[in-house]
Amino acid sequence: MTSSPRDIAQKFVGARREGKALPDYPGEIPADLSASYRVQEQAIALLGEDIVGWKIGRVAPDWQERVREERLAGPIFKPELWQTKNAGDIVFQVYEGGFAAVEAEYVYRLGADAPAGKTDWSADEAAAIVAALHIGVECAGSPLATINDLGPKVVVSDFGNNHGLILGPEIPNWRTLKDQDLRCETFIDGKKVGAGGAASIPSGGPMGALVWVLGHLAARGRPLKAGQLVTTGAATGIHDIVAGQKARVDFDGFGEISCVAVKAIAAENRRTAAVEPG
Repeated sequence: MTSSPRDIAQKFVGARREGKALPDYPGEIPADLSASYRVQEQAIALLGEDIVGWKIGRVAPDWQERVREERLAGPIFKPELWQTKNAGDIVFQVYEGGFAAVEAEYVYRLGADAPAGKTDWSADEAAAIVAALHIGVECAGSPLATINDLGPKVVVSDFGNNHGLILGPEIPNWRTLKDQDLRCETFIDGKKVGAGGAASIPSGGPMGALVWVLGHLAARGRPLKAGQLVTTGAATGIHDIVAGQKARVDFDGFGEISCVAVKAIAAENRRTAAVEPG
């Protein structure tokens, strides 16, 4: 029996609310990315949380021709947004038996609404509605351990494999900097696991990612709004993490972010540190 988008969404959202892993994909894998985004839209409606931003992920090269896309997107929800204003380690939850990773990110914060229906953007047009560029860490995560192995159609259907964003400080004078000026390194339990920067993000770097998502979201009837955040891609790679481990990302003169993974618990028992961006 074919699973409806709502059936799949209900199982993903239920597992996230319970803080539990899923043993297998909860239904038939969507036939294409359009079908995957229909599952994502159903899940957004079922979860019922405010969207404060969007993560952008890269479609692996061996999948790009099959799905005819280089990037994918997923929502970031208000209860899973943290800021580093007060220093110290940010605590984030991971699904035991599921998937979890940290990703160094360059994050745009919008200063103006994107016009509804505008699907074609230039880099200059995109830059004009940006208020700031921040450092950040995406807490990637899903109740499904094999989410990345199964490919982008599965990733999209579970919120783009996003489980939160840690927002760091603004990068001063970012408009004067080149991608090559923005470098970072990621450490887990003190061991360096990745190095890169804005120039490591393919297809136009962070600004290329923003241009893409502006068009993508407008086509979905969800144009970006002032104050929303956009993570632009894993700048040092995708680094698996488990409960009890500590990650640190050094942004080479623009700050660092430290965070600790803990085992997820049911939503009704969680105490979050969600804040408004900006």
